[in-house]
Amino acid sequence: MTSHATNPRAWLGLLLIAVALIALPFALSMAGTAWVRIANLALLYVLLALGLNIVVGFAGLLDLGYIAFYAVGAYVYALLASPHFGLHLPFWIILPIGALLAALCGVVLGTPTLKLRGDYLAIVTLGFGEIIRIVLNNLSQPINLTNGPQGLARIDAFQLGPVHFAKRDVIFGIEITGPMKYYWLLLLLLMATLVLVVRLQNSRIGRAWEAIREDEIAARAMGIHTTAIKLLAFAIGASIGGLAGGVFAAVQGFVSPESFVLVESVMVVAMVVLGGMGNIPGVVFGALLLALVPELLRYSVEPLQQWMFGRAVVAPEVLRMLIFGFALVLVMRWRPAGLIPTLIRTRMVAQPSSTK
Repeated sequence: MTSHATNPRAWLGLLLIAVALIALPFALSMAGTAWVRIANLALLYVLLALGLNIVVGFAGLLDLGYIAFYAVGAYVYALLASPHFGLHLPFWIILPIGALLAALCGVVLGTPTLKLRGDYLAIVTLGFGEIIRIVLNNLSQPINLTNGPQGLARIDAFQLGPVHFAKRDVIFGIEITGPMKYYWLLLLLLMATLVLVVRLQNSRIGRAWEAIREDEIAARAMGIHTTAIKLLAFAIGASIGGLAGGVFAAVQGFVSPESFVLVESVMVVAMVVLGGMGNIPGVVFGALLLALVPELLRYSVEPLQQWMFGRAVVAPEVLRMLIFGFALVLVMRWRPAGLIPTLIRTRMVAQPSSTK
């Protein structure tokens, strides 16, 4: 009786959240189009965090080169939808190609690292991410494939029939900008990815990942094909990163190797760890927090200094990163399992203190 009574309330709550998310770009646009673009970037980071959570949170494989798959998806879209090769394929063809190539790169990375764990695996994946960036930076000679450090510009925006994502439209007197269209598209992709990730977590594959994360030897003894399951985690996580990379290239209209540096990989790992490894709501919250709070600090640090000292004493970017790093240290000190951890993760973190 209680579950039947609470169902309408739950559906009403979901409906209100959906309406709020759909209407959010209109509220943000009142403060400027830049805030809609920031929201788009935050949604991209959520996609990246969900993809990395499959590898790190579900399977327990520490990956510090995840941004490489993001780069693969971005460059695939840029090469197939720009004047660089004269190809202007539609986005609904390029995005699956980018996701598949990123998944292939995930398998290529996962195959030689199957027997590595912990720090050794982290070092190899970190090297893989740097290799991809360096290759993209140098593939301008003897054949210009990536245009080297200059990057690729004039990348096509998404277009679906008469709807062009780079142009403004007026519908029933309401102005719809390009960033708003990308926001709604990213929201749809995020919802689809959330459904996929939740289904995977509750499936036999998800339980196999959890078994490998807790004890790989015991998982193998139970009959789990650990090789295939770990490669599957790398491939699925990488494909989500490749998909996000393709959307990033279209939103920005420009990509270069400098967009895929090591700091970006560390940022995505921090989102997963901060939110709570393996916990999907926690990962989403951690990604939104680390994507939005630095931007809020960027816009507030300089005016605050002007008000307090009459001038900018410390550069906003430097102070922003100092505050950001200090906040992370505090969170890791007082919430080592993450802001919204799983029950298993909480027990693992609390175990050393309980044995003393």
